Amino acid sequence: MTDLLNAETDAVRRLQDDTWWRSSVIYQIYPRSFADANGDGMGDLQGITSRLSALEDLGVDAIWLSPFYTSPQKDAGYDVSDYCDVDPLFGTLQDFDQMVAEAHRRGLRVIIDLVPNHCSDQHPWFQEALKAAPGSPERDRFIFRDSEDVPNNWQSVFGGSMWTRTTNPDGSEGQWYLHIFDSSQPDFNWKNPEVRAMFADVLRFWLDRGVDGFRVDVAHGLIKAEGLPDYIPPADSASMGGDEEPAPYWGQDGVHEIYREWRQILDEYEGSRVLCAEAWVNPLELMAKWVRSDEMHQAFNFPYLSTSWDATEVRQVINDSLETFAAVGAPSTWVLSNHDVVRHATRLALSADNPQGDGIGPRTENLPEQEHGLRRARAASLGMLALPGGAYLYQGEELGLPEAIDLPDESRQDPTWFRTSGERYGRDGCRVPLPWEANAPAYGFNDSGASWLPQPEVYGPLARDLQLQDENSTLNLYTRALELRRTHRLGEGKLEWLESPDEQVLAYRNGPLTVLSNYSAEPMDHPALSAGTVVLCSAPLTEQGQLAGEATYWVLDA
Repeated sequence: MTDLLNAETDAVRRLQDDTWWRSSVIYQIYPRSFADANGDGMGDLQGITSRLSALEDLGVDAIWLSPFYTSPQKDAGYDVSDYCDVDPLFGTLQDFDQMVAEAHRRGLRVIIDLVPNHCSDQHPWFQEALKAAPGSPERDRFIFRDSEDVPNNWQSVFGGSMWTRTTNPDGSEGQWYLHIFDSSQPDFNWKNPEVRAMFADVLRFWLDRGVDGFRVDVAHGLIKAEGLPDYIPPADSASMGGDEEPAPYWGQDGVHEIYREWRQILDEYEGSRVLCAEAWVNPLELMAKWVRSDEMHQAFNFPYLSTSWDATEVRQVINDSLETFAAVGAPSTWVLSNHDVVRHATRLALSADNPQGDGIGPRTENLPEQEHGLRRARAASLGMLALPGGAYLYQGEELGLPEAIDLPDESRQDPTWFRTSGERYGRDGCRVPLPWEANAPAYGFNDSGASWLPQPEVYGPLARDLQLQDENSTLNLYTRALELRRTHRLGEGKLEWLESPDEQVLAYRNGPLTVLSNYSAEPMDHPALSAGTVVLCSAPLTEQGQLAGEATYWVLDA
């Protein structure tokens, strides 16, 4: 009974911390693939509630849910038709309220996705627009244009043109409408006051239900450059932006006025409610604009996520991140995987570039060995979790899950796969349902064995129940890392670089902890090993007491 009371007291204390977001570890849940309570093969809100104890045991501070709103599901819920309800696939509003209450009881905050750049073509507003005349108020909520040919040369993130032509009631060709993503996802016109008012209401709807914040999808979209000028991105450009020169549909200054309005709404509520931007912009000085004191609280650090397995590059992006975000009074964030990129247990060992969103599959050349990818992933994760600031984890990375590569063509569901006629695999490989129990149907994802994407056989040995029994498992590595991170308040600390005998070894201090990351495949020496005790490592020291190749060590002061 005493342990239970202490746990509840600790949960309350953590929920009362108004600066929690500055150093928090936030766990991304992809609802389709986390846990399925009703056995239909699709994850749901009741499934999430049933597994919250596992996340409490892991030691995270908050959960972030990808979309669960009413949707035709043409883009896994990022095509929203009702922003203020739960899709029946995932349950009901009552299920959501119960999940939030249970999360809060366990000291876990709840962040939800918000998709403001576009909606579903089944949204009532867009259906009204299609029935209305050109130039009508209904069409002004979106971006329609008259043109004999395609209005400009912009290419969709999912492939093909960003423009789709409507058909008039008499069968003649009508206006074109803009969609950065799929044709079923028309972009809102954010210069329209009705659009702004609608989303203000959406924010309040969910804040009133107790959510602790919003992760804002495509936060660098929304506003397009005046005149919608033609644009050809650089050949090596990522599909979601991140180039030195913003595209006319990414990173326009007008977005900041919107987020200042949103920040004022969140500040009306008790407690610390937060906004986090998914803003694929470079350089970091541009990204920092999203987290100025009157805008968002956090922004995903995509330059860090995109950095390859290279000690010099990693050190540079860490330095740049800490310096740039601190200049506007914001914490840096760190992230290695999410629902849009190849899992880092595979990605970090790829020998070729993997642009965001393209995915990999059986035709990809020089695919890494699973053991090699996991070795690098464990090392990178330990290096990340000791950094000051906030950290984001993607479901399954604590199990060391690799990318699911051998998905049958007929099972793929990402719009990228279809819009490119199978030339680009898309993101299905990182979205496969989780393995909870090695010997259960669907590896414990549900009791029926159904799964909306097939689970690879390699998931069996990585199931959570097996890893709990193995003190050297990736799950126990993450759990111990999060425990030490909280005990020594690493998220609130300060980084101090240490000299290393070799440039392939990154060494830094944060509070009483020294972190040593060997990016070389060869064993390395470091004097810091003798100055304390190795309390956590991604791989054992060599028999000679050296840093193993491609491994990270946490050394606590003696």
